[in-house]
Amino acid sequence: MIQENLKKIKATLPNNVTLVAVSKTKPVEDLQDAYDAGQRVFGENKIQEMVDKFDVLPKDIQWHMIGHLQSNKVKYMAHFVNLIHGVDKLKTLKVINKEAKKHNRVINCLLQAKIAEEDSKFGLSFADIDSILHSDDFAALENINVAGFMGMATFTSDENQLNNEFSSLKKFFDKQKEAIELSNCNLEILSMGMSGDYPLAIENGSTMVRVGSAIFGSRNYN
Repeated sequence: MIQENLKKIKATLPNNVTLVAVSKTKPVEDLQDAYDAGQRVFGENKIQEMVDKFDVLPKDIQWHMIGHLQSNKVKYMAHFVNLIHGVDKLKTLKVINKEAKKHNRVINCLLQAKIAEEDSKFGLSFADIDSILHSDDFAALENINVAGFMGMATFTSDENQLNNEFSSLKKFFDKQKEAIELSNCNLEILSMGMSGDYPLAIENGSTMVRVGSAIFGSRNYN
């Protein structure tokens, strides 16, 4: 079933859109099943769970940290994580930079913009992102690369609202991409859209979607 679901989803995605299989709470066997179907990008929201899976699964997997990040745990994944979604503090970027330097790596990050109305969603205002990217503190970080932005839309069936939220981030992304000239900021990724709204997100310019339940079935809560 996992392989069938993956095949269906990938058939609908444009070539420029990366599918992140959200595998949090799922057993290694499910990830291996998806891997055997050709999936190489997996997203986890708990660092220890991701580390445990990294240790036993094939090493050509790209691991994305998609959960809200606790700075004190960055060190456990700094040697292998491919992309950290949802960075919403300059302080966190500094911690990632410090840990990446220990491993002589550059770690890719996405800054999380708050585009949803819900208070439960984390994220930076567009003004905050602009301020970070133009700060001297940011310019000094040599072991991180801000590869783009991420945004989570409001949990709603109102397509007009979703379109407005997604399009606002796309416009901001395009504006920053044109204006920024920094060695540690190369804006290529616009991560918007999950299982329930990714087709709309893609219509609005998303280049990365995070899909879990539509691939693996209902989430296991632990």
